[in-house]
Amino acid sequence: MSIEQDTAGAGRPESIRAVPVRHPGRWIAAAIVVVIAVAIVHSIASNPRFEWSVVGHYLFDERVLEGLRVTIELTVIAMAIGIVLGILLAVMRLSPNPLVSGGSWLYIWFLRATPVLVQLLFWYNIAALYPKIDLGIPFGPAFIHADANSLITPFTAAILALGLNEGAYMAEIVRAGIISVPEGQSDAARSLGMTRLQTMRLIVLPQAMRVIIPPTGNETISMLKTSSLASVIVVGELLYAAQNIYSVNFKTIQLLIVASIWYMVCTSLLYVGQYYLERYYGRGAAREQELTPLQRLRLIALPSRDAGAR
Repeated sequence: MSIEQDTAGAGRPESIRAVPVRHPGRWIAAAIVVVIAVAIVHSIASNPRFEWSVVGHYLFDERVLEGLRVTIELTVIAMAIGIVLGILLAVMRLSPNPLVSGGSWLYIWFLRATPVLVQLLFWYNIAALYPKIDLGIPFGPAFIHADANSLITPFTAAILALGLNEGAYMAEIVRAGIISVPEGQSDAARSLGMTRLQTMRLIVLPQAMRVIIPPTGNETISMLKTSSLASVIVVGELLYAAQNIYSVNFKTIQLLIVASIWYMVCTSLLYVGQYYLERYYGRGAAREQELTPLQRLRLIALPSRDAGAR
């Protein structure tokens, strides 16, 4: 009997029927999470002491919105100072000159070693050390003379404290991004005759952005919430506005909820911006980028049209 006849007589083997693995623990954990979530929502919604009508009344109050504007200004200006200063300090930290790198290290160490609140109070009371501020040539003539109390307002003190402190943290983030780029990129740029500054600006930093953007987004979100510390030095930001209102009507919890809602709204918007920035600078890291949430929704709603387009 030939081999072909043996194969024909044996026939094809039966197909293997895959049996999915049971995961009862996952379903139990999911049920527990749902029960806890429903219990929390029910407790919040049914507790009359929350006084949600008061929350809704003050949510768009003019004083609260003004405080929100100041909070956004503090966040934007302080982060702009922090990013620029962080890039400068990171480049200095990587300098082969020990004095330059040592100065950068000392700045980063000092600003990270002291609390932000202490730095806020220090800048707010800087007039106790320097009643007059003179700007000019070091050890030479001064061209600008100003009174410290009029120059360093509470808002300016908050900007200086938050921005200078953020610069120290951004310096480490930028440095981590720079050293993540292979050294061969810099070697190739130098072989083409590019200077160190050109190599950093045109070759290294664009590639390092993929590593820098995620922690920078986290720092921006953190800065938005850290700006609430400025209420200690009488800066009229969001928390300070809420405190002024509840100091009169004694609706402390309700006004804190109002402030928290606006913080969550701003944080959510920053999350969206961070997502699309990471997606933009992540181009080329993978063959095909994952779909955005909007693209996924469109794919679910109009599957046939998207399939035809592809």
